[in-house]
Amino acid sequence: MASQNPTMRQIAMVLDLNKCLGCQTCTIACKKLWNTDTGTGYAYWNNVETLPGKGYPKNWVESGGRTAEGEVKAGRVPNLDDEYGRAWNFNHEAVRKRSGEGKGKPWLRPDGAPRWGANWDEDRGAGDYPQENHYFYLPRLCNHCTHPACLDACPRRAIEKRDEDGIVLVDQDRCHGYRFCVEACPYKKVYFDPQRQISTKCIFCLPRIEEGVAPACARQCPGRLRFVGYLDDEAGPIWKLVNGYKVALPLHPEFELGPNVFYVPPMSPSKLDEKGRPTGEPRIPTEYLVGLFGERVHEVLATLEREREKRRQGEPSELMDLLIAYDWNQNFALGPRKREVL
Repeated sequence: MASQNPTMRQIAMVLDLNKCLGCQTCTIACKKLWNTDTGTGYAYWNNVETLPGKGYPKNWVESGGRTAEGEVKAGRVPNLDDEYGRAWNFNHEAVRKRSGEGKGKPWLRPDGAPRWGANWDEDRGAGDYPQENHYFYLPRLCNHCTHPACLDACPRRAIEKRDEDGIVLVDQDRCHGYRFCVEACPYKKVYFDPQRQISTKCIFCLPRIEEGVAPACARQCPGRLRFVGYLDDEAGPIWKLVNGYKVALPLHPEFELGPNVFYVPPMSPSKLDEKGRPTGEPRIPTEYLVGLFGERVHEVLATLEREREKRRQGEPSELMDLLIAYDWNQNFALGPRKREVL
C-alpha cells in the first residue's frame, strides 16, 4: 500500500508547455551531467517528447501505477530494442574517410537498423495540413511522487523519499537490480544500468539543490519555462502556479501517485476553414489534453485565456508576468543559499 507519511517539505517543478521550444537543451544538460557511464547509453533522466506521439520509452503510458485501492499495479519492463532503442552508433569513420571524394560520399546515418529512439517521432504532429495540423512538446523527468510506486515495489528497500525535500533516491549499494521499480513506475522514469546491474533515476540534481542552485535542466532552459521551489512556499512561483492560480497540473493524475512535477497545459491556435479563416476551435483537441492532465484542463485554459486577454487590454496580470519570466532568478525559490551558477 502507498505510504501515508508525508515528508516535511516537498520540492517541485512547474513547466509551462506554452514556452517549450523542443530544443533538447535540458536533455543534453542532464545527459552530460549524469548519464555518461557505459550502461546508461539509452537512459534519459530528462527527455522532451513530441505530442501527440508514442513517447520514450515507446507507449510508456500503457503500464504501471496504482489501483483504486492503492495497490501497485503489475507493470512491465520496456524492451531495450523496440521500446527504448539502444544508443545509436553512426558511420562517422566511413564519412571521414570519403569526405573529400566528391560524388557518392555517404551521408551521416546510424549503423544497422534502429527500431526506436528517444526522438524517433520528434516534430511529427496530428491533424490534416494546413487546417488542423498540430503538435507540442512535453519535457519529462522523474516526478518525485508523494506516493512513489517504485519505492513500494522494491523488496530491498533500496529506494527512499527524503524527508527534508521529498526527493526520491535509489541507494545503489542496496539495489540488486531486480527491476521491480522499473516495472512499477507508470512514467517509466527509472532505468536499469546493465553494466553495473542497478537501477538509476533522476535525483533532481540533489547536490545543486543542497547548495540552493536550480537543477541543470531548469537552469539551462533557454525558454525559461521551468520553475523550481517548494510547495509550501507561498511567496515562491510553485505555490502561486499550483495552489494560487491553480494553472499547473500533474501528468496523468489517475495514476494516483501524487506527482510533484506539474505542467501548464498548452494553449492552441485556431483551426482554419477551407478558406483559411479561423474557426475558433483549438487545433490541439481539448479532450486530448484532458487525457493527459485531467478534467481541470478546461478550467486552466479558461484562466489562461482570461489573463492573456487582460494583458491585451492593457490591464495588469501577475500570472502572465510570472509565466513570461522577465527575470529568470524569479523562476527559482530554493532558500537563502541560492546563488547563480551555470
